[in-house]
Amino acid sequence: MAHGKKYLEAAKLVDREKIYSPAEAAGLAKETNYVAFDATVEAHLRLGVDPRHADQMVRGTVVLPHGTGKVVRVVVFAQGDKAQEALRAGADEVGGEDLVKKIEAGWLDFDVALATPDSMGLVGKLGKILGRRGLMPNPKAGTITFDLDRAVREVKGGRVEFKVDKSGIIHTAFGKASFEQDALVANLAALIDAINRARPSGAKGQYLRGLTIAATMGPGIRVDLPAVLAAANAA
Repeated sequence: MAHGKKYLEAAKLVDREKIYSPAEAAGLAKETNYVAFDATVEAHLRLGVDPRHADQMVRGTVVLPHGTGKVVRVVVFAQGDKAQEALRAGADEVGGEDLVKKIEAGWLDFDVALATPDSMGLVGKLGKILGRRGLMPNPKAGTITFDLDRAVREVKGGRVEFKVDKSGIIHTAFGKASFEQDALVANLAALIDAINRARPSGAKGQYLRGLTIAATMGPGIRVDLPAVLAAANAA
């Protein structure tokens, strides 16, 4: 793949052989952001697992201490008192059968869907629509719950989901290029710590294999994993 001039200029700032400290890496992610918008900063973590085996699947959520920098639009499938609870917590849209019909008609202007367990019979009708887009509520992701007040506030405040892909890598955004360097480090530490704690029973040998971060469309920056975990423990 041929890269553009701006990418090549940014890439010159990164030593591809070096493994950077978390603070250096965060600073470089900010410095190598060359796009005209506030780029997302992403982590790409290689794990020593084979996700084709159920006992090696890695999935979970973490609340980033400094948020994601993104406005998250949340819909909630709930009724009665739980619907009111979700609205008070800041949900953008709440409903039952009416919300199902709205989505069936093509409306998908949201980022996260939450549901109470007793609403899943309704939500099941949307399996094909929501499943294809990774929006289906799931108990492992904490998106099926009766504690809607906490769930809505966490999702709005910076909760992100992580899930290993079929090649054993987790790709997750953890901030914006406009964030202070320390905020990016704290978010990255919280993310890697949560993934480390989610180590599955079937994982053998070295679990955390390699970490690279990058701003949107920017060059990859290799990060010292033990230093990231040390930062998490010091927090």
